[in-house]
Amino acid sequence: MKLTILGCYAATPRTFTNPTSQVLEVKNHLFLIDCGEGTQVQLRKYKIKFSRINHIFISHLHGDHFFGLPGLISTFRLLGRDKELHIYGPKGIKEAITLFLKLGDSWTNYPLLFHELESKSPELIFEDDKVTVETIPLEHRVYTNGFLFKEKEAPRTLNVEAAKKYGVDRSQFHNIKDGMDGNAKNGNTVPNKLLTVDPPDPKSYAFCSDTVYKESIVPQLKSVDTIYHESTFLDSESQLCAKTKHSTAKQAAQIAKQANAKQLILGHYSTRYKSIDLFKEEAQEVFANVELGDDGKTFQL
Repeated sequence: MKLTILGCYAATPRTFTNPTSQVLEVKNHLFLIDCGEGTQVQLRKYKIKFSRINHIFISHLHGDHFFGLPGLISTFRLLGRDKELHIYGPKGIKEAITLFLKLGDSWTNYPLLFHELESKSPELIFEDDKVTVETIPLEHRVYTNGFLFKEKEAPRTLNVEAAKKYGVDRSQFHNIKDGMDGNAKNGNTVPNKLLTVDPPDPKSYAFCSDTVYKESIVPQLKSVDTIYHESTFLDSESQLCAKTKHSTAKQAAQIAKQANAKQLILGHYSTRYKSIDLFKEEAQEVFANVELGDDGKTFQL
């Protein structure tokens, strides 16, 4: 998994920071997660191919998380896209986007498929033979979901040297890759486990967009490899969390600790603070492995 942060600051865009958007590359997919203003400029800046984006996940209908989407959809049209584009987001997103297209008489010349979400419980919204995506119900001022991306376990890898050692002929390699045992020249059966190598552990990534501190999401996130969790405020402004339905850096760290996550990435910083290093310092009081999200930063998960 490779994560590229296109923008991770709260609400108001600035000349040197962008609102929320990120790209997750996993098993040959390129998933776009949220699409704040300036997303397509950031995609170009970091040389991410527009044509590889086929699935876009929108957490909620606040402008700093989806106002870049109408422009991106229009750009796809100008670039001559013909592949389907799937958009997953709260109920109402189809109405919002199609109104832009209607008023601008700029209907897409490619299939635009909306998957509108309403459930307040986790649900599977995407699955293929390599990856699943589930919603993470969050609590914000409007209906909001995070998203949990999980790799499926890969098949075992053939160990050619082991096959030679046990006298297994090359003609059996295809069957062994499919999980079958091997047959040695002496007639003995060689268990598949002796002829193959364990696959890498499947990776998982949880994107927790705007939300108040919500312990009820922890069971769903148990042992996740990496959590991105909003951290709008420092502890000194924690009194603002209840009103705005946001979290502090410490609260994000508490979620990561309770979930036994391997890594926490912070983001959605309020621009009132002079340095984002303060967020990392506070989070590390609770959870050790903390990284700061920042525009243009990449993570190998």
